[in-house]
Amino acid sequence: MSAQKPHLNLVVCGHVDHGKSTSVGRLLVEKGYISEREVEAHKAEAEKYGMRIAEVKYAWVLDKLKEERERGMTIDLAFWKFETDKYFFTIIDAPGHRDFVKNMITGTSQADAGLLIVSAKKGDYEAGIGPGGQTREHVFLMRTLGVNQLVVGITKMDDPTVKFDQQRFEEVSNGVRDLLKMVGYDTSKIPIIPISGWTGDNLTHAGRLLGITRRALSYRLAKYGIHTELRRGRPRRT
Repeated sequence: MSAQKPHLNLVVCGHVDHGKSTSVGRLLVEKGYISEREVEAHKAEAEKYGMRIAEVKYAWVLDKLKEERERGMTIDLAFWKFETDKYFFTIIDAPGHRDFVKNMITGTSQADAGLLIVSAKKGDYEAGIGPGGQTREHVFLMRTLGVNQLVVGITKMDDPTVKFDQQRFEEVSNGVRDLLKMVGYDTSKIPIIPISGWTGDNLTHAGRLLGITRRALSYRLAKYGIHTELRRGRPRRT
């Protein structure tokens, strides 16, 4: 019974268009909670909005509102509940656009732990970390609202401006680490993981990011007490 299991809320935060919904949606597909057939079923709707299904299929696992799909951004909180043998979880996918920061605050206030998504794409990272950027604001808000367990995913490592480059990963990681220190986080306890929600690299297996990291995002979430166990049946080491 889920009522007898420990429950954890995991909020996913970060700047708009940094790949939060895509990364979480792809992770759920990788772990078998959503089938490829289910995500491909959105093809007709994507065409109606002038989009290719490949561009939105993972994000739409969590972005279900008509307005979200029309505008191509998360507006309201999205919740995904699942159980394992030991835990009952809720993922809270928070909007990254500053117009909807109130919704982000609502979701973060319920969270036990956080996953901060930061894009490595040239221009994306700089916009999020700069004055008025939502990477910066979300970090401050998570700290203020008591989210002390944190994992950082540096996404869009596959982007043509990045090309899985370790130097760019380190540049972005160092900037995020400085920001986290500034608000009082102990960065020695916060793993920063390179990922690609688009290709799936390093969500569950290192893939093309093996030269940068040997631990996938799912492993790190588990290690730091945010044990996703996003798989059915007995948990396995990833």
